Amino acid sequence: MMLFALALLQVAPEIVVVAPPKATPQTPATIVVEPAAMFAAACDADADALVTRAELSACVARSFAGTDTAASGGASGSIGYLGYSDWALRWLGDRTALPAPYDVDRDGDNRITLVELQGQFARLFSRWDVNRDGALSRAELLTFKTRPIDANGPTTPVRPGGKPGGKPK
Repeated sequence: MMLFALALLQVAPEIVVVAPPKATPQTPATIVVEPAAMFAAACDADADALVTRAELSACVARSFAGTDTAASGGASGSIGYLGYSDWALRWLGDRTALPAPYDVDRDGDNRITLVELQGQFARLFSRWDVNRDGALSRAELLTFKTRPIDANGPTTPVRPGGKPGGKPK
């Protein structure tokens, strides 16, 4: 009987819950692509890994044609800033991706036309076409960051005077 009583008094074994190990932080990217440059890369119609001005202009026209102009104010051939944010979400990946509607709307009428959107991408093309050969390579569409940056900002200390590489205080 005593043995039975001792068996009832036994405490259940302790259960230990172990959390998964912390993930190793990823090295911050130093090569990135702007949303508009990612869009431009997707405009390579003939799959030669180069995007010409004509390919980019035609691609912008196709993307704009797929935008519901009637839902964004109804003006024939134009979209409002809300319609532009829908376009940016679909084609650039985020409603607030650059170029901003204020940069695209060159006449300041709060409407964006195909001509204005193509003009903005023509300006971007000129900036990206570093070797001035009239075609954008993937290398020209990349942006190189000089300092690693994560969600909290620069990951390297800044020296007094704003130069990277100083000792933290």
